[in-house]
Amino acid sequence: MPEDRGASPFSTDGERPVCGICPSLRLPGGAFDVHERPTRASAFDPETGNRFTAGGVPVCVHPERVGLPAAAYATEQLPLPWEVPPPADPDEVVVWVREALTAAPPDVCDGVIDQAMSILRASDPAMDVTAVLRAALN
Repeated sequence: MPEDRGASPFSTDGERPVCGICPSLRLPGGAFDVHERPTRASAFDPETGNRFTAGGVPVCVHPERVGLPAAAYATEQLPLPWEVPPPADPDEVVVWVREALTAAPPDVCDGVIDQAMSILRASDPAMDVTAVLRAALN
């Protein structure tokens, strides 16, 4: 089950060039879905100027702008990328940390890095964890 996501809007840092009507400006991550692009599954409501699923869930149609991969976060109660448990396999940690940090708000990034470091150190105490994390973030 995902952590409490709070009530703060997802895009408040000014770093993400979201549309003026993006649900991320008023809702926390996980409280709206993200679709690859506008489709009939994310119908435009001319009264509100927003997009919604058939079930009334707000939709962002610009994953690259909002910083979240396309997924039915609210509709299917999916965890956000940084809430997905890290993989046990150290070879998969690089991809996980890159995806998690790309989407994560600044206040959770330290925790993501700490989890990755713990997994990598446990798998090989002699591993240069800093080099692996640099590769993940390059």
